This record gives sequence, C-alpha cells and structure tokens, in this order.
Amino acid sequence: MPVRVADASAVGALVFGEPGADRVVHRLAGASLVAPGLLGFELASICLKKMRAHPPKAAQILAAFRMARRLAIEFVDVVHEEVVTLARQTGLTTYDASYLWLARHLGGDLVTLDERVARAAEALARRRTP
Repeated sequence: MPVRVADASAVGALVFGEPGADRVVHRLAGASLVAPGLLGFELASICLKKMRAHPPKAAQILAAFRMARRLAIEFVDVVHEEVVTLARQTGLTTYDASYLWLARHLGGDLVTLDERVARAAEALARRRTP
C-alpha cells in the first residue's frame, strides 16, 4: 500500500468540507495516511478560526473536528533539526516543512492543497532527479 503524507490543508479540506476535498479523497484512495504529530494542532487551529468566523455554525464545525479523530492517520515524529534545514532551503515554515520532510523521509507522496508547499515539493523533486 502506498504511503501518502497529508498536510493540514488537505486534511482540513476533508474534515471541514472545503473546496478541493474531492481531489484529496482521490489522492488518498488506497493509501496509508501518515502525518507529523503537529497535524492535530493545525486542525484545532483551523477549527477555531472557522468557529470564530461563523459563530452560528460553531457546533457543526466542532462536530466535524471531532470526526477527524476517526481518520486512520499514523502519526510519525520528525527530526526537527532536519526540518529546520529543509525550511531554510525551501523558504517554507517549519510546520509546512515537517510534512515535506516526512514525505521525503518515508518515500511517500505529499498531498497538499497549499500551492506554495506543492511548488517547494516539486522543486525538490526536480533537484533529486538526475
């Protein structure tokens, strides 16, 4: 089974029914889903922002957030020093670089809806190709 590392933009789209969720479902089909432990914090942050932006829907948003625990995601530790180096190299935040580092470390594909992260992943892949 192929490994896919999904970042907060991708999992957030699934959990909260955002645009692009259908693309994420397609990319994750038949794969083992892996993420760094910070995914939970990022999803909590997305949840809070949505609740603040849409107070009448707060209960629905929180219910969707609770459903995220049912996703079969394996949480894997990252090597923070290497993440910092990758963040410097790519210009990404250390949060975003954590997902990219994990995908590279596991030899899996990165699933993201964040264009900046996707461009950084593509640029690194081009550099690795002889």
